[in-house]
Amino acid sequence: MKKIAVKKALAWLSTIVLIAGILPLAGCAKKAVDTNHIVIWHDKEDAVVEVLQAAFTEALPDVTGELGRKDGLTEALKLVGNDPSAAPDLYLFAHDKIGVYAELGILAPITDFVDEATLANYLPVTLDSATYKGTLYQLPLYFETLLFLYNKALMSESDVPKTTEALYAYMQANTSGGHYGFVEQHSTAYYSIPWINGFGGELITSDGVPQLTSSEVRAALKYHQKFLQFMPGESEYSTVNTLFLEGMADSTIGGPWLVPSAREAGIDLGFATMPVVDETGLPLAPYTGVQGVHVLKVAAEQKHDTIARVLSVLTDPQVGIDLANASGCAPANILAYEDASVTGDPMVTTMRQIAETAQPMPNIPQMDVMWTVLGNLLVAVNMSGGVVETETTKYQAKAEQLIEAMQ
Repeated sequence: MKKIAVKKALAWLSTIVLIAGILPLAGCAKKAVDTNHIVIWHDKEDAVVEVLQAAFTEALPDVTGELGRKDGLTEALKLVGNDPSAAPDLYLFAHDKIGVYAELGILAPITDFVDEATLANYLPVTLDSATYKGTLYQLPLYFETLLFLYNKALMSESDVPKTTEALYAYMQANTSGGHYGFVEQHSTAYYSIPWINGFGGELITSDGVPQLTSSEVRAALKYHQKFLQFMPGESEYSTVNTLFLEGMADSTIGGPWLVPSAREAGIDLGFATMPVVDETGLPLAPYTGVQGVHVLKVAAEQKHDTIARVLSVLTDPQVGIDLANASGCAPANILAYEDASVTGDPMVTTMRQIAETAQPMPNIPQMDVMWTVLGNLLVAVNMSGGVVETETTKYQAKAEQLIEAMQ
């Protein structure tokens, strides 16, 4: 009992000493920061990580880097983003969560590390995607867009529709007996965006105001309905992709993630830019998803110079070239497209063309609400026979209510 009492007394004494500042124990216990050690979280495939690791190893032999896969990365950053003992220094992820993290105050501007002359070498849509409230928070590496994909054994290059009315005519002539001229995920929010943008509409403004009742959105929904009669009633990912991969559909709108499966299925795959909407003269315009590197503010304060060196390596066009060759990534750096191996990849060059008219996927926090609301609206209009005016009014109110609840 006496030993226990002594231990308790010593513990209290230590606490008092610390509080009084008599002994600088906290300063002695503070771990020194290794400014040449960089931790990068990611959720990417091995091919991408290997390219980046090789670039760092060659260019920065004095810097030790940890490129670590992090499950649940988005939620983990919310929890530890301001904790220097737990947060990474950088993370590699899509741009669409930038607004959330910027509002949490955990990101450092990329312009603190990369100069404007270097950034001028990047595709404008990638920089726009990575900018939130006028500040660039991501160094883009590569981007993705939806593409018009076709099976060359079923659709000739000359039959690839240049306009939506030409697409409609092709569907009429080539859809029968369980075979389709064209299929898409018509009632999935992400895949409806090209049609909305093609009518000059937008899902939500940059300051978070839903636009479901706008004349452009309503016109897009109404126009798109006539295409549905020549597509299967089910529009989920597995149904649409199975039809295309099994040769039961001549063409589809899909992302680069569909390409490996198509090639494994032995499809001679063709790539094309999006048809132009006859009524507006605008092409179907998908969102861009931009993958890049973000800097945590707590790391920027401690390791600024090393982080600047790391980002400098990533601005080398060769990194974009290597990513394109290793994984079919479309480089964000324009200079990478001067390389023959990049320009020789039809998928990459088609995404580069589409990037000229694609729209940045909104990176504002309110966008999380809009994905769900738009999905429900599409089901109501496309699959349950809802009237466009009625349903857009209903879901506009729902979106506004959910966004208000976020405040």
